[in-house]
Amino acid sequence: MGGNLLIVITVTFDSHLHSTPMYFLLGKLSFLDMCISTITTPKMVTDFLREKKTITLWGCMAQMFFLHFLGGSEMTLLLVMAVDRYVAICKPLHYTAIMNRRVLLRSVLLSWAVGFVHTMSQMVFMVTLPFCGPNVVDNIFCDLPLVLKLACTETYVLELLVIADSGLLSFICFVLLLISYTVILVTVRRQSSGGLSKALSTLSAHITVVTLFFGPCIFIYAWPFSSFSVDKFLSVFYSVITPLLNPIIYTLRNQEMKSAMRRLRIQHVLPQQ
Repeated sequence: MGGNLLIVITVTFDSHLHSTPMYFLLGKLSFLDMCISTITTPKMVTDFLREKKTITLWGCMAQMFFLHFLGGSEMTLLLVMAVDRYVAICKPLHYTAIMNRRVLLRSVLLSWAVGFVHTMSQMVFMVTLPFCGPNVVDNIFCDLPLVLKLACTETYVLELLVIADSGLLSFICFVLLLISYTVILVTVRRQSSGGLSKALSTLSAHITVVTLFFGPCIFIYAWPFSSFSVDKFLSVFYSVITPLLNPIIYTLRNQEMKSAMRRLRIQHVLPQQ
């Protein structure tokens, strides 16, 4: 929460970063990560302190709704960030014209719309399921694969829907992102051999974030109904570790972000002291 909030504040109040497309999108990514953390982590922490760990049915539904709403939005936003990097590296002279403020705002709205459609396409069926048998979710938060197993009806079609909607969407987005970054590197190598190392340095943070985000998603949702239970480690990694690592990756490796933080500290903190 602290790391992502710091990025959101820095991008919002630093005029240079706020007007730069990459950092504008980075601020939105950090906001989504911050929201994902608030959905799962507080309940998980309170459960550590309680002997009886319970959640209401509608509390469980709310967790699943917002988890997939924000997760679908983040998938789309990562694709937009890949397009931004492609334009910045491969078409630098047209960068500001292509990635203008209107395009950025529409891209952010599109990511939220995709997330909403993604979660509603699954939750509209989940809320109508009858639950009358076992009521134990063997995980740190409610998620579709495990909650579906508790329904007192045949859920085979819904299981296929989850695999097609969440698992396949995660896998396709991940493949598209890898292809886009490969195209960028190939294009840079053809244009300038010296620019390849600079492009690798710029893209390494993005590739790391993409791998950390989509890796657990693919394992959780692409094979969610096997005889093995969902690995709790992957759930913790997806909901806690990845949002924690994103600000570290983007701030410690980024000189502009660190410079902006120093400027804000000088402007707003030191004068008060």
